[in-house]
Amino acid sequence: MARAATRVEQNYGTGRRKNAIARVWVTPGEGNISINGRNFKEYLGRPGLEILVQSPLELLNLTGQFDVKATTKGGGISGQAGALKLGIARALLEVDSEFRGTLKAAGFLTRDPRIKESKKYGRKKARRGFQFVKR
Repeated sequence: MARAATRVEQNYGTGRRKNAIARVWVTPGEGNISINGRNFKEYLGRPGLEILVQSPLELLNLTGQFDVKATTKGGGISGQAGALKLGIARALLEVDSEFRGTLKAAGFLTRDPRIKESKKYGRKKARRGFQFVKR
């Protein structure tokens, strides 16, 4: 007896920011967003980051139409939120390529290249030298 394959269409996008990497799957649904198996509001903990993650969906008026399931690793919460934003935007491009113009104009398809500068020898941090003692 063969079972009928009820495969839900998933769209995938990868996002990166600082040292964080987010793997994002977007499926048609009620608007639930889960990160690493937890509710995104519980995971992020800050309203500003919650707005950042939802911004691609709100820009396209798709809030409540897609479920987002994501796994993140590396970096901190802020970097992971930025990676999620890029991942959601890329996954939405797979849903409909017509979204490209709107997302690109809003800057959601551009990876933020800023990362932490490495420490230099003879210095305290990347640029900060040791305190100068005159006497």
